[in-house]
Amino acid sequence: MPSHDINEDLSGRTETRRPEASAKAIQNERRPALVSLGGELMAVPIPLERSQVIIGRALEADVRINDLRASRLHARINSDNDAQTGETLYSITDLGSTNGTLLNGELITEAPLNDGDKIVIGDHLFRFDMLDEIDREFQHQIHRLLAHDELTGLLTSKSFFSELRREAARAQSESRPFCVLMMDLDHFKEVNDTYGHLVGSKTLEEMGHVIKQALRAGDVAARFGGEEFAAFLLDANYPQGLVAAERVRSAVAKYAFPATRHDSPATTATHSITISIGVAAFPDDATDPIQLVELADSALYRAKRDGRNRICAYRPSLAMTEGPLPARRQS
Repeated sequence: MPSHDINEDLSGRTETRRPEASAKAIQNERRPALVSLGGELMAVPIPLERSQVIIGRALEADVRINDLRASRLHARINSDNDAQTGETLYSITDLGSTNGTLLNGELITEAPLNDGDKIVIGDHLFRFDMLDEIDREFQHQIHRLLAHDELTGLLTSKSFFSELRREAARAQSESRPFCVLMMDLDHFKEVNDTYGHLVGSKTLEEMGHVIKQALRAGDVAARFGGEEFAAFLLDANYPQGLVAAERVRSAVAKYAFPATRHDSPATTATHSITISIGVAAFPDDATDPIQLVELADSALYRAKRDGRNRICAYRPSLAMTEGPLPARRQS
């Protein structure tokens, strides 16, 4: 059987097309970026738009990394214009860090940067790249795939903990409260047993949408695996966290989840499900972000034991007065 190239017309001639000027301009406009090759920032392209960009553990660093082997202000990337050629030159300077800065495997104090150079700071590995718009979008897409749960679109548990550690450090520095919510669907196994695993997967997919819509823009939600979800709410004290948790619980209880596959003729059948939620607050319950998750998880299982479809605070005595949940502050 003869094959046909999709680029050929019926006469067998291949159409030719000259690249548009705009496409050439996109490819030629290459800008400097650090691309993380591992760790919590995996595949993230970090733009280097300023003349000096400082990398370190401190809140005041331009690129902040959660890494105990990195110094607070560890290294600086510099950009300078060559007076003779007009070309922009890039270099990296170690800022007297405890563990040093490696460039292509060598300890440096200051060195020029070239496209493709590898930089090690603490346990983080970066590549210095000159990226065009297509490259940058590709790197963002890769990061989104790595950081987000494919089914629900929420963060993965690993990405959630990275964000939580970062925001916990900021909250501690600025004396701002926040709450952690741990959530688990009630009797989810019955959905799979009654309607099948395809309906169960669709339920989880739409659950991600319901949870995200019930929270404020800027609050962070994740799927921890199976039917367990989590969120943290910035600038929310205990009672305000409970208000947000009730918004999620109520939205889930009211939502009509599809009970048939999307390609089935009986598309109107629906089912309902409920969710139990545990809440812990910073700094009332703990200041360590991992401990906060554990305490919220403990409260979640109390909600399960008490009958499900309810919210439990880790310390109910601190959650007596309800108030409106404020808009998230601009960072």
